[in-house]
Amino acid sequence: MSATSSAPARPGKRPTKGRSVTRPLTYVLLSLGLLVMSAPFLWMGISAFKTQSELSASPPVWIPTEWTLTNFRQLLDKLDLPLYFMNSVIVAVLVTVSNLVFCSMLGYALAKLNFVGRNKVFGLVLGALMVPGNLMLLPLFVLMSKLQLIDSYAGLVLPFAAGAFGVFLMRQFMQSIPDELLEAARMDGASEWYIFWRIVMPLVKPALATLSIFTFLGSWNNFVWPLIATNDPEKYTLPVALATFATDPNKAGGSNGMLMAGAFLIVLPVLVVFIALQRHFTQGIATAGMK
Repeated sequence: MSATSSAPARPGKRPTKGRSVTRPLTYVLLSLGLLVMSAPFLWMGISAFKTQSELSASPPVWIPTEWTLTNFRQLLDKLDLPLYFMNSVIVAVLVTVSNLVFCSMLGYALAKLNFVGRNKVFGLVLGALMVPGNLMLLPLFVLMSKLQLIDSYAGLVLPFAAGAFGVFLMRQFMQSIPDELLEAARMDGASEWYIFWRIVMPLVKPALATLSIFTFLGSWNNFVWPLIATNDPEKYTLPVALATFATDPNKAGGSNGMLMAGAFLIVLPVLVVFIALQRHFTQGIATAGMK
């Protein structure tokens, strides 16, 4: 009798039961989290198109039976919305553009140029990140008052023309650019100004998009500083104008519909900017996380 030894059959790879259960559960939990986070914004956006009776209905009405633009018309009649909207656009755009230029310049200098005290300057940038923004409101107000820039666009823009976060972000991103590329350009006779604008800036578009979104969002939603730095209603930004309108019983009159419409108009430009730069934003976040 010949003994034949047979190796045990190797089982094929099968999806584990735990993995097949965990993945759908993860999607369900993430979907629930997304719903919880987006519910207030959905409620705000839908409520802007509701009638006053549906806004005060109990139980609450999620989907209006009749979509209306009455809240927006009433808000335009009682509030100079185009003026305040344009003030916010001017301030937010100027703050964003100045941050893109100045933060990129300082980030390039800290990342690619050798000069005395470079590490100390970068240490100051890191230290500025740790200082609470509200702590600087009083010194900034005193400085703007001395410069006679209260109730002006300059007073709203200059304190935020360059931020420590933007400098840190651009410096970290520009460090990934090969030094050999810049040295080759210098050997060909290119100036630092040419290298910065024609070589470095096109390579850091994801970081610029990321900085644009963060800066525009922060400037557009900024409420405390415009409230402090403006006494003239003609210079109010949209958040300040809407907050002043909401606290005035002679204007708002308890109309939640108009307040929802105003809040919707505040959020809308931020969503447009994010959707326009979403691809570069996600790319910048992913690339920055790999550094």
